[in-house]
Amino acid sequence: MILRNVAIKNSYYDSATLMLLTSKIGKSIGSSKDVAVMMATDMNKELMDASGLLNQDGREAGSNDLLFALRGETEEEIDEALQIAKDALNTRASHIEDKTTKVVKTVDQALDSYPDSTLAVVSLPGQYAYREVNKLLLANKHVLLFSDNVSIEEENKLKDLAIEKGLLMMGPDCGTAIINGVGLGFSNKVKSGSIGIVAASGTGLQEVATLISNGGGGISQAFGTGGRDVKEAVGGKMMLSCLSILENDFNTNVVVVVSKPPAPSVLEKVLMYIEEMTKPVVLCFLGGDKDILSHSKSALAGTLEEAAYMGIELAKGNEAKAKVYDMDLIQELASSNKKVLNEKQKYIRGLYCGGTLAYESLLLIREKTHKVYSNIALTDEEKLKKSEKSKEHTVLDLGDDEFTLGKPHPMIEPSLREDILLEEAMDPEVAVVLLDVEIGYGSHEDPASVLAKEVAQARENLSKENRDVVFVASICGTYEDYQGYENQKRILEAENIIVMESNAQAALLAMAIASI
Repeated sequence: MILRNVAIKNSYYDSATLMLLTSKIGKSIGSSKDVAVMMATDMNKELMDASGLLNQDGREAGSNDLLFALRGETEEEIDEALQIAKDALNTRASHIEDKTTKVVKTVDQALDSYPDSTLAVVSLPGQYAYREVNKLLLANKHVLLFSDNVSIEEENKLKDLAIEKGLLMMGPDCGTAIINGVGLGFSNKVKSGSIGIVAASGTGLQEVATLISNGGGGISQAFGTGGRDVKEAVGGKMMLSCLSILENDFNTNVVVVVSKPPAPSVLEKVLMYIEEMTKPVVLCFLGGDKDILSHSKSALAGTLEEAAYMGIELAKGNEAKAKVYDMDLIQELASSNKKVLNEKQKYIRGLYCGGTLAYESLLLIREKTHKVYSNIALTDEEKLKKSEKSKEHTVLDLGDDEFTLGKPHPMIEPSLREDILLEEAMDPEVAVVLLDVEIGYGSHEDPASVLAKEVAQARENLSKENRDVVFVASICGTYEDYQGYENQKRILEAENIIVMESNAQAALLAMAIASI
């Protein structure tokens, strides 16, 4: 194999653009594992080095340089991949010039050029984010901060300033929002309506919003806060601020709150605030203490689908009853599909691109089995590192930092799941492989085709041992998303992948097939 590093001097691109570019080049060179496209900061070069993608040319690149690292069979293959990358960047530059009257390269220039703008999306290396977001807030701009690696101290300062000025500061590490019908980051094309969402989780927000939209409801606003907002150190500042906005929003009649369990002090603040709200609220704190939450006047949802269902019912003026899953239908599906399994096959392996969806499935399975191994496990005993093999029931969040360092997120490049999927399917004790597919803005253009191809390969491998595995999936997306929910579903079902209406239903079916 040939390794080449190429640096383009003084050429900055944001991380989201570079993740998409990495995915594009990976397709041409055979695998995204042989490609890295990053700004040549010391940290990024360390990541490249750890992946075996850095040579001396790359080590000499400066932090303001764009660095390509490519590994291929031939020089011609690498030349072709580099040309694809350069063409993509040139096309992007041309597109920007066609669509705007002026191309700006700094926040100061943007503020001068677009004084009437009201919101900015920031995707910068973490060490620069505070300075630039502070400028935007001082200029009275709402901010969605996509960047991570921002300190707690900086987050608190930015959120305090935003609250003082009556602004949103969503993030850091906030990848999803829907503001006035416009999706930001990883988001979906949803129907407009009267249900507002506040979420400290990206795919949690997406799952609830898309299920509401597909289920006949609609979204007024959907705010992300960043996952750390509900930690003790931040105190739920932006969650409380967003609740206040929705309480006073004329177009919002129902509020849905989605998060992993907040810190106790934050939970107390949120519950106290909700008690004073005039609008009905649905709380979905996945894995939260039911005894504590039961004292709230809010409707309590145990799954993301229940939160969506309750929101729709409240918006219709009905009582927020808990969703009743059709367990007879699930058992019928399980019975017809488990016939392909032998007596040794009894475990579930969840391989997730969406972190909140992985967490939800982990909780549902663990409620019955009391032990689920994971890289996002609830106990040290159940914690798995990337280098460790799955065992018994395992759920992996493949979008977690340990899997994505130096690589595109699997929502952008779902083929990063391939090696793990093929390995898990060949485990003689595995009965079900549980999967998610995310569509919408920012996600891969055709993730179902990628997954279908991987499952076809897994089944071909399994056929050599005269075995099979049941593959169960859900699609987080809407019928209006550009990839097309129905089209994605059709592709998966053509490969005999069972597609359920929600992640929760997919997990319940997996459990029924595995007889737990």
